[in-house]
Amino acid sequence: MPVWLPLANTALIGVSGLFLATGYVFIRRKRVVAHHRCMITATTFAALFLVVYVLRAVLFGSKEFEGTGPAYVVYLGILVPHILAALAVGPLALFTLRRAFRSQFDAHRRIARVTLPIWAFVVVSGWAVYAMLYLIPWK
Repeated sequence: MPVWLPLANTALIGVSGLFLATGYVFIRRKRVVAHHRCMITATTFAALFLVVYVLRAVLFGSKEFEGTGPAYVVYLGILVPHILAALAVGPLALFTLRRAFRSQFDAHRRIARVTLPIWAFVVVSGWAVYAMLYLIPWK
C-alpha cells in the first residue's frame, strides 16, 4: 500500500469534520445557505472517505494494531465504539439530509441533534485510530 494513502484517506474524514463544525456554527448564526453548503461538502467528503476506505481495504487489506497489553485495550476501547458509530452515522446523515431537502425543518433539527455528535465522534475517533495504527511507534 502506498505510504501516503492512509493519511490521505483519514484527511478526507477530517475535512468532513471541519465542514460539519463550520456548518454547525453557520446554522447557529442563522446563515442557512452557508450551513447548507457546508453540510453538503461534509457529506461529500465523508462519502469520498468511505469509497477510498473500502477500496483500500479490498485492495490492500487492513493494518494490524502493533501494540500489546493496556495499549491494545485502549485501542479496542476506541475502535469498537468508532465502528458502531460509523455504522450508524451513514443512515442518520442521509435521513437528516432528506428531511432538509424536503423542507421538513423541525424533523431535520430533531434528527440533526442526534446525528451531529455521532458524526463528530466518528471523525475524532477515526483520527485516534489512525494515530494508533500509523503514528505511534509501539515496538
